Amino acid sequence: MEDVEAVESPVDPIRFPDMRAEVVLAVKSLADPDYQQRVWIRHEYPHEGFYDDFTQNVHILFDDTCVLPEPHQRVGSVLFPNEVDVMKALGDVLDPLIDELGDASDAQYLAHPQWTEVVHRASNAYQVLHANDQR
Repeated sequence: MEDVEAVESPVDPIRFPDMRAEVVLAVKSLADPDYQQRVWIRHEYPHEGFYDDFTQNVHILFDDTCVLPEPHQRVGSVLFPNEVDVMKALGDVLDPLIDELGDASDAQYLAHPQWTEVVHRASNAYQVLHANDQR
């Protein structure tokens, strides 16, 4: 995993911080293969009433927040400007994979040869998102 540094964020706050928090959690889930195995595959949830899977995270990024596939449209509402490129890079590998596999199981997604690239790009994106949230 390469280090991706966050650049100075604008002082204007994000208009929808709760939506942003969902995006950050979804990207974090995509960046963590141990979490994916534990939660998505083995269904070892951290507490009662918890649920998470690949499909839920896809819905958050593509449907609920519309951050992907065109993250530049969400700058100011959910993303900072310096997050667009890393989110676009994630979408560039995730979108074709979803087109290819469709409603396949989480295990099938995780076994796909492109999955390591999804994890890599999600890790880069998470580093930038998280760094901006620490400011």
